[in-house]
Amino acid sequence: MAKRDMQELFKQLNISPHQDALYQQALTHSSYAHEHNLGNHAHNERLEFLGDAVLELAISEKIYQQFPNVPEGKLTRFRAGLVCEETLFRQAEGLALGSYLRLGKGEAASGGRERPSLLADAFEAVLGALYLDLGFATVQATVQQLFAPLFAALQNGCLLLDYKTLLQEYTQANLSTTPGYRIISEIGPDHAKEFHAQVIVNGEVVGEGSGRSKKEAEQDAARRAYGDVHK
Repeated sequence: MAKRDMQELFKQLNISPHQDALYQQALTHSSYAHEHNLGNHAHNERLEFLGDAVLELAISEKIYQQFPNVPEGKLTRFRAGLVCEETLFRQAEGLALGSYLRLGKGEAASGGRERPSLLADAFEAVLGALYLDLGFATVQATVQQLFAPLFAALQNGCLLLDYKTLLQEYTQANLSTTPGYRIISEIGPDHAKEFHAQVIVNGEVVGEGSGRSKKEAEQDAARRAYGDVHK
């Protein structure tokens, strides 16, 4: 592996895998696969696709059970806050996934091991590997272990809201339109970029925000816009 033995990761996840190769694939970026001519299916993008769906199901079931009296729309917002890029990036950081990644030389040199979007994708890919290797029940147990503090925060009303969804619901109900987003600038080196975004409603800029990824910047812009309309 890149810098650390995967056995350390398995201990953190509290699993005894049957197919180590699946997890190695989950931690292999496309840049590494292309650089080493491993083929189009040797990197983690397909596992990321699967892991995204598995994670959504595991989270959906948990919050469905945890909040028996909450309507569908609010459950959707809860789930969006739990599976957003920022949350998955934090989970990946907690597992030190960046130190396990196999990256191409250019990607590694440009700070790929710390890039939020790349780490969030790797986290989903690991869950995809876990599902194929040990089944959905193990994914559920792992998600409940890793997300336990977030489930508790959600219970206490402290979890970060998905402001893009909230703003969209507001504009559709009150203005019969959907917000649009655009990135207006990127500042800093590749490994430490800051993105600046605008949210536009009916051709007018109604909020601006920044973040370490495009999605995070858009969320910040939506948060500011949503706060303005609810003053």
